[in-house]
Amino acid sequence: MFFSSAPSPPLPAPRRGLEALYADPLPWLLALAAMHVAVRVSVSSALKIDEAQQILWSQHLQWGYGAQPPLYTWLQWGMNQVFGPSVLSLTLLKQALIALVCAFMWLAARELMGRRAAWWSAASLWLLPPFGWYPVRDQTHTVLVTTMTCAAWWLLLRVVRSEGVGCRRQFAALGVVCGCGLLAKYNFALMLAAFIIALLSVREPRQALFGRGWWWAPLIALIVVAPHGAWLLSHWHDATAATVRQMAIAPESRWGAGVGNLLRAILGTLAPWGTAALLAFGSGWRRHRAPERASMPEAAAWLRPVFGRYLVLIAAALLALVLVTGVTVFKGRWLLPLLAPVPLMAFALRPELDADPRGKRLVVMTLALLLVMLAFAAARPWKAAITGSVDALNYPAVQLAQALQNAGYDGRGRIIAADDPLAGMLRTRFPAAPAAACDRHTENVATCVPTHVQQAERGDQGWLLISRAERDESAWWSQALPGVPGSDTLPRGHLRLPYRMVRRGHPLASYHFIWHPYRAP
Repeated sequence: MFFSSAPSPPLPAPRRGLEALYADPLPWLLALAAMHVAVRVSVSSALKIDEAQQILWSQHLQWGYGAQPPLYTWLQWGMNQVFGPSVLSLTLLKQALIALVCAFMWLAARELMGRRAAWWSAASLWLLPPFGWYPVRDQTHTVLVTTMTCAAWWLLLRVVRSEGVGCRRQFAALGVVCGCGLLAKYNFALMLAAFIIALLSVREPRQALFGRGWWWAPLIALIVVAPHGAWLLSHWHDATAATVRQMAIAPESRWGAGVGNLLRAILGTLAPWGTAALLAFGSGWRRHRAPERASMPEAAAWLRPVFGRYLVLIAAALLALVLVTGVTVFKGRWLLPLLAPVPLMAFALRPELDADPRGKRLVVMTLALLLVMLAFAAARPWKAAITGSVDALNYPAVQLAQALQNAGYDGRGRIIAADDPLAGMLRTRFPAAPAAACDRHTENVATCVPTHVQQAERGDQGWLLISRAERDESAWWSQALPGVPGSDTLPRGHLRLPYRMVRRGHPLASYHFIWHPYRAP
């Protein structure tokens, strides 16, 4: 059975349906993950943007990857060593992390409540769109930082519930999780600081957090994050430039736009869950007298001030970003690590809901949503047949690889593509070939392409330049070729291939390429 430190309250006569579901969520999470893996692998060999970036970045282990911390890419590198750079390795990692998010949230909730309410707390994550829907479409680092967030909440609550007694191993594990959280995504720091400050502001949690061996947590976290921290200091511009652009920082702008976007992002994240919870429990959310079956009634004395101060600290920090730095854009995925614990807080402050039979409504809504999301994931490539708009999953990956081989490409020469999805897709088809993207929207193409051509020639490799029509090919080629000696004499190939799962008569996918095989001097 899934591990839990909290004593389980006695249950009524067991029912094989929901009681089996509440008892141990791990088998259900594994089954759901397996279904998503099967669907993703079967529907398309093409890649979405975040998937393509991971395939490209995980070719090498580095202390940092531009605007993103390195942990997800390190994990993807490890998966690639086992399964190769492939859709399978990408999907296995993401779905394993999604399952861990729910497992850790369930464990955190079990420190405070019974099995039913703990299940509802974990299942509520699927009702938060930045977790329940967007990772099905794409996203990588958001899933990992949410995993570390839920793990940190579990360990911190476990230490507090244990009153700091015999917690040396938990402190060491907490240090590893905190270090990994900072290596997952930088917004983890805000969540962690707010929760720890909130816990330290109340006597009982403060005494537990300073239990014997507490110093293991900051020490191990510092050791874990120090190498990347040194890299970050020397690559500060690379690590922050993209984030600054996305947040549309404008100190001179009026703060109203930033506050409005912040409120919309918060509501967009929490409103679906809040609506479902109100529909499920109705008047159960109103305060009632403490029930006899409340699992941890003694915890209520410190829960309310800790949770309230955590939310106040988060709100103050986000408002400071608007008022002080001029941030005008907020996205739900940025707020997810901060808001993911909200359902847990709500159920922890209403322990009587654990015995409320209306909880089955939330179970039904959650399971129905999971089935709908799985169906949407399976049907996503078919959307093009209805709307006429091509999705990333409609690209003909297998056919393109075969056509390039027929045109003479040896499968080992360096791939230099005009965008990430094209470069990543080709690397999954030719895993022996190094691949790079020289995207004119993010790179200096006139420098990027010649650099990779020179690297290929120094490594005794041929090189393949390739672009697709959707990316304004003429502008890309006009920048890419002048820095490549003799490129004006090289023949440019042209491939026209049908998209997958599109309407009959849809225009063909168009690719231009130059293949230059290695010629020994």
